[in-house]
Amino acid sequence: MPTKRVKNIGLRVVPEVHDKMAYIAAYEGRTLNGQVYYLMQVCIREFEKVHGPITQEDMEAGK
Repeated sequence: MPTKRVKNIGLRVVPEVHDKMAYIAAYEGRTLNGQVYYLMQVCIREFEKVHGPITQEDMEAGK
């Protein structure tokens, strides 16, 4: 069975943004990491709704 790869990204933010995002995450019952991941998924869905699905070919061409 193939293992699922997880990528890590470093994200630098000012303390005020960090604190506010942590507050929103807790309010919505998520970790800060979970909240950021959720928002990334929302962004992808909205982009694909307008522009169509992003394919593997699209991602390879964009490198």
